[in-house]
Amino acid sequence: MIRSKIPTLVTGFLLLALQLPEHQAPAAPETSAQGIDSCQAANFTFQNGEKLTYKIFYNWNFVWLSAGEVTFKVFDEDKQWHYQAYGKTYPSYEWFFKVQDEYDSWVNKGTLLPNYSERSVNEGNYHIFEKISFNQSTKKMSVWRAPKKGGEEKKTEHNVTDCVHDILSSLYFLRNIDLTDPQSGNTVPFRIFMDQAEYPLKLRFKGRDANKNVHGMGRYKVLKYQPDVIAGSVFKEDTKMTVWVSDDENRIPVLIESPVSVGSVKMVLKEYWGLRYDFKAKVK
Repeated sequence: MIRSKIPTLVTGFLLLALQLPEHQAPAAPETSAQGIDSCQAANFTFQNGEKLTYKIFYNWNFVWLSAGEVTFKVFDEDKQWHYQAYGKTYPSYEWFFKVQDEYDSWVNKGTLLPNYSERSVNEGNYHIFEKISFNQSTKKMSVWRAPKKGGEEKKTEHNVTDCVHDILSSLYFLRNIDLTDPQSGNTVPFRIFMDQAEYPLKLRFKGRDANKNVHGMGRYKVLKYQPDVIAGSVFKEDTKMTVWVSDDENRIPVLIESPVSVGSVKMVLKEYWGLRYDFKAKVK
């Protein structure tokens, strides 16, 4: 059973731990962000050349295992931002499970909504290659899927109810949403389209910490968030996933933690390059 859970977890944490639910349950009513357009955001946090690398750890039977790394990159391509995430397990972890995934997303600079995305997933014996063309104005998605990159592709068409992100573009979109203003409300809704389905999710702001310890990296001033997690084979009913983001103009995740059905997982900032602003969130 553990082997069926780990690849899903690694993939989720490669992409800011926005774990897609196996089934969607109605969300409880709560205050949503006021005056925030969930279909449009201006970029004030990142720039061309930004590169962030994270280490992924899995805790099983009180032992922390170094599972792998993921690197996020930003490229300026004329009228589009190109985001890329590449994740791979360490050779020392591959006896347990081998993962090598790559995600790419091209987004409109004016809205930060995706125009096109690709993902190549290789997890143990599971492989898939997927391309998505996002027509945000007509709310129609075109999807091409193949067993692997270069394989025979099958095209399908899908309707969505509102503007949607791929899982990678949602990371950069949410970095540019300010939930710290008391007048803004405490949550922001957003939608992800992936695996030929639409997922309505929410991100909640839970407060500030002026001295958060991040193992091996020092202490940071951070903003604390909790994204939606729906119970399934990986997460229990009462699971609380927490994301700590630098409390400065860069708004980069520095630590993500979550208990899971078997053990727990965390993602820790390892290295950063090309930040748009000085990294003032680091205390020491």
